[in-house]
Amino acid sequence: MPQPAYPRPRDRRSAVYPYLAAALVMALVAVAAVAAQALRGPAPAAGTPAAAPAAPGGPAQWVASWTSMPQLTEPANMPPPPFTQDDGVLRDATLRQTVRLTVPGDRLRFRFSNAFGGAELPITRAAVALPAGGRAGVDGIVPGSSRPLTFSGRPAATVPVGAQVVSDPVRLDAAPGANLTVTLYLADGQASTDVTSHPGSRTTSYVLAGDHTDTAALPGATATDHWYFLSGVEAEAPARTRAAVVLGDSLSDGRGSTTNGNDRWPDLLNDRLRGPGAPPVAVVNQAAGGNRVLDDGLGPNALARLDRDVLAVSGARWLLVFEGINDIGTAPATEAAQRETGDELVAAYDQIVTRAHAQGIRVYGATLTPFGGSTPYDDPAGLREATRQRVNDWIRTSGRFDAVVDFDAVTRDPAHPRALLPALDTGDHLHLNPEGYALLARTVPLRLFR
Repeated sequence: MPQPAYPRPRDRRSAVYPYLAAALVMALVAVAAVAAQALRGPAPAAGTPAAAPAAPGGPAQWVASWTSMPQLTEPANMPPPPFTQDDGVLRDATLRQTVRLTVPGDRLRFRFSNAFGGAELPITRAAVALPAGGRAGVDGIVPGSSRPLTFSGRPAATVPVGAQVVSDPVRLDAAPGANLTVTLYLADGQASTDVTSHPGSRTTSYVLAGDHTDTAALPGATATDHWYFLSGVEAEAPARTRAAVVLGDSLSDGRGSTTNGNDRWPDLLNDRLRGPGAPPVAVVNQAAGGNRVLDDGLGPNALARLDRDVLAVSGARWLLVFEGINDIGTAPATEAAQRETGDELVAAYDQIVTRAHAQGIRVYGATLTPFGGSTPYDDPAGLREATRQRVNDWIRTSGRFDAVVDFDAVTRDPAHPRALLPALDTGDHLHLNPEGYALLARTVPLRLFR
C-alpha cells in the first residue's frame, strides 16, 4: 500500500503540525508582500496617473535614446527677446522643443539639467507629444497626443543649481528615428542669466508667453535654434540594447548640417544601424561646437565632462572619440606649443581609454580631419598640420583604442592631403557639408557594435 506523504500522527499535538506549518507559510507570504509593496513605494494618490507597466517581452532596461551636452549659454545664444531680462529668463513662458529618438520605447523618461544655472530651475508644467507631421523643428503637435510629465508623482519640479531631474516614465509609443516634442512652462522663469543649454541644436525651438503646454500650435511664438534645459531622453528597451556615445566637437555637433534635417553624421550612423538584422544600438551625441579635449572652451573640456557625458549615460557600451582639432587649432603656432599640445592630447586619449575601460566601455578612436586653408587654424609653416599628423599616427598605431575609424583618410584631398576634399567642404575648410557627414557615417563599420 502506498505510504502517506508524511507519517500519520501519533497523538493530537503532532496532528496539528501540518496546519501550523501552513499558517507559517501564509504569514511569510504576507510579510513578503508587504515588503515588496514598501520597495515599490506607496500607491499613487487619487488623480495621479499610475506608472506604466513594465515593457512586455522579457527583461528591459533604460537606455539613452537622445542626448545633448549641457553647457553654459553664451550671451549671443540666450533666449530671444523679450524672454531674457536683466534678472532672469523665460518668466511666464512656454518653451517647445523637438528631439529625435534613436531607439524605440513605449515608455520614456526625460532628463532636465541645471548644470550651469545660477539659480534653481522651477518647472511648473511639462509634457511630451508627437510633433505635427512627425517633423523636427515645428511648433505644432498632433492633437490628443500630449502626455503630462510628472516628477516623483508630482506635476512640477525644482531643479537645484548644478543638478538634474529625471521625469517619471510616461507611455508614448515612438518608433526609432521618430521626432518628439517636449514642452515646458515656467511660471516664474529662472532667476539668473546663467542658463544651461545646448546652443548647437540645429533644430528650431519656440517660445511664447503664457502657459500653452498642451496647445496644438503656437502662433506668434518666437523661433530660436537652441535647446534649453533638456539634456536627455531614455527609452525602456530590451535588455540587449546598448548605447554608443559620440564624444566630440562641432564636427559631430553638426556644424554645416541641415537645420531640422537631422543629418549630422551620428544621426546618419544611427539610421544605418536600424537596417535589417542590425543590433539594437542607440547612437547618442555628446558633442558641442568649440569643445576641446584639454581646456575648457564652449563647455567643459572632454576630460572634465567624461563622467557626466559618457560614463553616466544609461546603457553606454561603446565610446567613439572624435575630438582634438580645436586643441591643435587654438594652441599657438610655435614648435614648443604644438609639441606640448600633441603630447597632452595623446596622454588625454590614453586617460579616456583607461577610464572608459574601467566601466566596461569599448573605445574607438577617430582620426582628425584636415583643416588646411582654415582661418585661423591653419598656419603658413604647417606646425599645426604636423601636430595633426602626429596625433593621427598615434591614434592609428598605438593600439590603445579598441578600433580606429579613419575619418582623415576618407575626407582629405589626395592632391592636397592637408585640406578637405572640395566636394565635402562647407567653404570654411574645417567643417563638412551634409555629403561629408554622410561619408563619415558610411565609414564607421557596423561590426563595431555587434
